[in-house]
Amino acid sequence: MSKNLHPKMDPTKMGVGRSIAVLTSGGDAQGMNAAVRATVRVGLYTGAKVFFVHEGYQGLVDGGDNIRPATWESVSMMLQLGGTVIGSARCKDFRSREGRMTAARNLVKLGITNLCVIGGDGSLTGANEFRTEWSGLLMDLVKAGKITDDEAKKSSHLNIVGMVGSIDNDFCGTDMTIGTDSALHRIIEVVDAITTTAQSHQRTFILEVMGRHCGYLALVTALACGADWVFIPEMPPDEGWEDHLCRRLTDQRARGSRLNVIIVAEGAMSRDGKPITSDQIKKLVTDRLGFDTRATVLGHVQRGGTPSAFDRILGSRMGVEAVMALLEATPETPACVVSLSGNQAVRLPLMECVQVTKDVTAAMAEGRFEDAIKLRGKSFENNWNTYKLLAHINPPDVKSNINVAIMNIGAPCAGMNAAVRSAVRMGIIQGHTMLAVHDGFDGLAHGQIEPINWTSVSGWTGKGGSMLGTKRTLPGKLLEEISQNIAKFNIHALVIIGGFEAYVGGLELVQARERYEEMCIPMVVIPATVSNNVPGSDFSIGADTALNTITSTCDRIKQSAAGTKRRVFIVETMGGYCGYLATMAGLAAGADAAYIFEEKFNIKDLEVNVEHLLEKMKTTVKRGLILRNENCNANYTTDFIFNLYSEEGKGVFDCRKNVLGHMQQGGTPTPFDRNFGTKMGAKSVIWLTDKLKECYRHGRIFANTPDSACVLGMRKRALTFQPLADLKEDTDMEHRIPRTQWWLKIRPIMKILAKYNIKLDTYEHADMEHVIKKRSPLGK
Repeated sequence: MSKNLHPKMDPTKMGVGRSIAVLTSGGDAQGMNAAVRATVRVGLYTGAKVFFVHEGYQGLVDGGDNIRPATWESVSMMLQLGGTVIGSARCKDFRSREGRMTAARNLVKLGITNLCVIGGDGSLTGANEFRTEWSGLLMDLVKAGKITDDEAKKSSHLNIVGMVGSIDNDFCGTDMTIGTDSALHRIIEVVDAITTTAQSHQRTFILEVMGRHCGYLALVTALACGADWVFIPEMPPDEGWEDHLCRRLTDQRARGSRLNVIIVAEGAMSRDGKPITSDQIKKLVTDRLGFDTRATVLGHVQRGGTPSAFDRILGSRMGVEAVMALLEATPETPACVVSLSGNQAVRLPLMECVQVTKDVTAAMAEGRFEDAIKLRGKSFENNWNTYKLLAHINPPDVKSNINVAIMNIGAPCAGMNAAVRSAVRMGIIQGHTMLAVHDGFDGLAHGQIEPINWTSVSGWTGKGGSMLGTKRTLPGKLLEEISQNIAKFNIHALVIIGGFEAYVGGLELVQARERYEEMCIPMVVIPATVSNNVPGSDFSIGADTALNTITSTCDRIKQSAAGTKRRVFIVETMGGYCGYLATMAGLAAGADAAYIFEEKFNIKDLEVNVEHLLEKMKTTVKRGLILRNENCNANYTTDFIFNLYSEEGKGVFDCRKNVLGHMQQGGTPTPFDRNFGTKMGAKSVIWLTDKLKECYRHGRIFANTPDSACVLGMRKRALTFQPLADLKEDTDMEHRIPRTQWWLKIRPIMKILAKYNIKLDTYEHADMEHVIKKRSPLGK
């Protein structure tokens, strides 16, 4: 919410006397329903009237029953559904001025002057055109006698805000479009399934994924499954790629690999603009190498299924921001899209984004492929660079004589192995010898250390848990043994992958530098824990997988109440003292409350929650979901809350409780965790290599400055290295959490979507930003 525009305005009165219509247009994408639900509920919360437009722009033109008032209950149970419940249609009529005139008349008659459009760049461009023509359309309608002067005056200006729903992630200016993460979930499920059958028969599999003009899905899939080759439209392969591809496949087989995976975007093409199809590649591999080869075209499977936790949260956050942007818009503000950059909600001028998206297409058509990749944005560029680095399989002939040790600390989580794999391979590419330390600091103290090579980590990205073995033991009492082994195995640098124990352990090693010279080596901590409680990073590897597990379990739990009605579920989540999982799962599963340690609550709050549920049972939505973080309060235990709700709800609703337990730590990693782990592992080793050069003096490594031991973390919009020592101030050591946590700002959204009448002033606010300025030199 833009604080400068409405410093004192009550958000529950912002929309009084105004009407908002929401429509979904173009190709459907998972998570659109979450965006529709949030737009409707936040619109109603501000006092506005909200309308559904069914069947996209076609419904806007046809009017009548297609434009209907939305109520709070009408969007219940939508969150977990894929596709779009209000329908989407390609619309020829809206492309003609007559069609847009009819649409304008339908809106004017209902007093709607705010339009929220969820769709791809075509749908959003159409919306902007509609807005630009609006006053002209009204004049023509008045002339034709279809609306009165008075009606035209009341609706003199149309506000437009867009949310990008597209599984291709092909819209510039936004890191992730609604639906992309869910599409990756579908693809990775298929890749995992295909991998097992391909290994059994020593086959080569070619997988064609969607992305006519954008290779994002193909690129991230290739990173997440460690594919041998990827074809994307933004960067066609060099001349003679056929020989190179065959050489790479043969090399992989020679290294003992039992399968090859090739990912192709449907829009893949060669340097001269000819399409490269999966059948063409299959023929090449079969004819030249005689490998048993199969091609699979994924098609519409990628659009289907239930939205991932990320897409639900994204849709919900965007929906809130869209309503605020509409209600704060003036005739002077350009039509905007709300989107995500890192974990920040941002507003961007719609036409600037469309322009950059068009620039990418132009760059590809003109053969400026490097520009195309840059214009796609930072996230795409990072993915491409990481993929290129890890795709090398010919380690340098010159060895660096550096030994880098890798270890896992703390509880296991999904994605740890992806980080280990990319760190090992990146180290080998840099010419280092990589050492695997088994069982954490215990293993380092007891010499459970062995070399680890390229092939020993193949296939690790998709494996859950920790292949190296992990323990919670801290190094404090083992410093003597650890320093001896660092010397014995000649370890020059250390990669520590784990949760809060990894951070504390790293800190203990740094503090021991005064006494043990062996500890004066560069170290990096990569946060990996389901709890997401490591200082210095907004996200930890493993948290996304846990969040999806909790969300899908809550979906099932909620569904079980669909038949019985009037039931409230109390679900306990992990996280130690950190309320991240409970809060985010609450937002993704549509919970009525989430009790966490960071937000203190008392018996009065519990009473308010019970009363809220008693009221809810009078509506058509007769179920409740309450999440409780395991350590949110020592006295208000899960049993206590269960008993309290059972007693107070007697005769109105009954209660059930579920403690989710260790299922939250298991499972195969989600695409996000695979990709995040891969990027973090690679980046950490590149940083260590640079640090080692800085610290090399008089023929040996000596690192004792604070910045030679860092946490690699995701901060707002970038991966950054922060000295362990600097993060101490921001850490609550007793409760093992950072003192400042970004996600607390989005807790109000959950309460508003659950119909609590709270103030929005604590909510993050997004101001208008620009995409063109920072990228324009490339377009020249």
